[in-house]
Amino acid sequence: MSSRVAQTKIKRSRVRRLGESAFGMLLLARAALMALIALVLVVAGVWTSWDTASVAMRGDERGTVTVTTCGDERCSGTFSPAGPGEASKVTVSQFVSGGRGETLEVARKPGSDQVVRTGPAGVLYAWVPLGGALLLASLVIAGGLRMRKTALATGVCGALVMGGAWALLTF
Repeated sequence: MSSRVAQTKIKRSRVRRLGESAFGMLLLARAALMALIALVLVVAGVWTSWDTASVAMRGDERGTVTVTTCGDERCSGTFSPAGPGEASKVTVSQFVSGGRGETLEVARKPGSDQVVRTGPAGVLYAWVPLGGALLLASLVIAGGLRMRKTALATGVCGALVMGGAWALLTF
């Protein structure tokens, strides 16, 4: 003989339904906040990189610089424009310069005596702040949004930008 258990609908109290609804709203607010933080990180990386990357990718005044002296963070040398113009003294980041005696292809930042390295190495180096922002955003995506595969892809892209810049500049 089989016994059947009568199924009855138990109505949840109004307080419980309100609590479940509030908890759902808190979860939604947390996900929205984490998505906003990840978005702000990536936008900040693009914003920081764009000043240098735009010059490296499509700078108007291109030429070469021969590095003559290096300090703690900056190296200086003589800039020879590719087009018409006269040579002038400029500064370049020591990390991208390679050291004294090196001749690099560069683009001059408009209205300044600073130059940015061009070519694949210079362009990737200019985008390094974005790579770091992608790495940070991947932690927020993995921890706050629980989107592990998206976080892995974001982190790998950031690491590739940073590692590629390092590899091209050192070899």
